[in-house]
Amino acid sequence: MNAAAPPADSRQAASEGSFKWIALGAAVLLVGMLFGSSLLLYTAYSAIAVVVVSRWLTNAWSVAPRAHRVSGPLEAEIGQVVPIEIEIQNTGKVLIPWLLAEDLLPRDALLYKVPALQIEGDRIRVISLSAGETDTIRYEIKCNRRGYYQIGPTVLETGDLMGLNRRYRVGAVPQYLLVMPRVVPLHGYDIQSRRPIGEIRMSHPLMDDPTRIVGIRQWQPGDPMRRVHWSATARTGELHSKIYEASSIAGATLVIDLHRDTNPRQHEPVRSELAITLAASISNALYQMNQPFGLVSNGRDAADRIRTEGFMTDYRTRDAATQHLKMHEVDAHLKPVCLSAQRGPVHYRDVHRMLARLEITDGLNLSQTFLEVESRLSRDTTLIVIVQKCDSGTAEVLAGFKRRGWAVTAIINTFEVDDYSKAAGPLVASGIAVMQLRDEASLAMICRALVER
Repeated sequence: MNAAAPPADSRQAASEGSFKWIALGAAVLLVGMLFGSSLLLYTAYSAIAVVVVSRWLTNAWSVAPRAHRVSGPLEAEIGQVVPIEIEIQNTGKVLIPWLLAEDLLPRDALLYKVPALQIEGDRIRVISLSAGETDTIRYEIKCNRRGYYQIGPTVLETGDLMGLNRRYRVGAVPQYLLVMPRVVPLHGYDIQSRRPIGEIRMSHPLMDDPTRIVGIRQWQPGDPMRRVHWSATARTGELHSKIYEASSIAGATLVIDLHRDTNPRQHEPVRSELAITLAASISNALYQMNQPFGLVSNGRDAADRIRTEGFMTDYRTRDAATQHLKMHEVDAHLKPVCLSAQRGPVHYRDVHRMLARLEITDGLNLSQTFLEVESRLSRDTTLIVIVQKCDSGTAEVLAGFKRRGWAVTAIINTFEVDDYSKAAGPLVASGIAVMQLRDEASLAMICRALVER
């Protein structure tokens, strides 16, 4: 990819730097001419020649290299190794004595003792390219944690041998890698042994459940013969029909709290990853049972963040390129993520990808999120709310849902029993079912308990 033209302020700064050297040489030249010193004149001529030649060579070396990224897989699973390959070619007619090439990665992905992206190989190299020569940077990325990551861009740096001029530019555009969350399977559980009709009463009855009889009435023209209640007919001598209760498969709407205030930094990234893994496992189980499932979160969609921030097409300093990839410390994101409850493989793929992209944010808290999305929630699904801390506002909102007839289950994502008791107390008092997510070992047990409810 050809780098974009340098910004006006960068060109102006480079011109001012060269002008200083030329002005200095002109001053020495003037002094030599005034005092008739041949040594000063020779020095001035040499200095001006060095500056001009260095500037010309630097410009030639900076525009000659071209970088091309050989894209690897754009989606990966946790534990998968993704190969990265960048080809750099000198398209000019002169030798480039040195070229520093660095493929940038987000700083947040390289933090913690076990980083989200573990690098195997060199993503920074200093190379020398003769005219028409091509070199390749190869390294591998091991995906240790789910997320949406920007790989690149590749920043190229070169300059003259005396260090008078230096140029930076983008050589290859980035690619975006989506690492899917882990799914915990429910071993030993026969999905087809589930009840085929449903578990809860529908607030908007559309179909009757033949397994739930709530009464009988006299037969009416149009009633099918399978609805005839033969025992009542035999006792009364008149045809009677059964009255069925309408029900539906319960399904679930998964609600994940990813606000920074209720997800303490000292517990990251372990706790938020447990919450995402639990949500992915529950949605996978419901998908296999063909039950409806949806997703609500106050977290930030990493794809929206990257679309909003974009990436700069030309960097004049390495710090500018690195700083641009950093996540903003404060995010004013006020649009919650809401995927309505549906069925099918396409919807499961959308939910799974959204779970992979969710990030902790400073936007709406959970109670404010419920106010925004309540009109879009499916009334006939169970609200499964996953939180680390349950403040008074969230407890009041969940209690309100319970009083209005919603099926609500809260999962407290904490290891400490005291923290769990403190958060669960107000919820249990409101009649809300509460469970504790302690560690990875409890994931399968919680998932199985929820789908068997």
